Amino acid sequence: MSMLEIEPTALPDVKIITPKRHGDHRGFFSETYNRRDFLAAGLDFDFVQDNHSLSASVYTLRGLHFQSEPFAQVKLVRVPRGRILDITVDLRRSSPTYGRHVAVELSALNWRQLLVPVGFAHGFCTLEPETEVIYKVTNYYSAANDLGLAWDDPALGVEWPGHGAVTLSDKDRRHPRLLDLPPIFA
Repeated sequence: MSMLEIEPTALPDVKIITPKRHGDHRGFFSETYNRRDFLAAGLDFDFVQDNHSLSASVYTLRGLHFQSEPFAQVKLVRVPRGRILDITVDLRRSSPTYGRHVAVELSALNWRQLLVPVGFAHGFCTLEPETEVIYKVTNYYSAANDLGLAWDDPALGVEWPGHGAVTLSDKDRRHPRLLDLPPIFA
């Protein structure tokens, strides 16, 4: 019996995955990742690294990030504390959903995870203070292949919370718009 609930999104390759939680008077237990269950669901990925971020303030925005080949990454994103609006943008030029995005709320309460395939930019904005985000990736970090897409590109149509008051890194302020992005993922 699978311990995962898998939901489609408006971008067919992006999946919402919710692991089961087993609770009692002590709290709960959950397998947040089980390779056997993923394989049974047709999700065959070799995760090699876990990343963990803490954002102290509400409306901390991280993204939109991706890595180019040969270091492109599948990501499995979850929130063990707090709440985020997670955004994924299709960057595959030959895709019928090129340039479109999906927005999914992930939180410690809803226990959802987001599977972000290769060929997509990914970012999030915190909706609560002291929010932690953990994500597994299928390739190691490569500074030379670390790229991004402008979070506020009007062509994307993303409705970010706290738009006028987001906290960004200097690096995230300088990413190009979709129109100026070279064809990274054919």
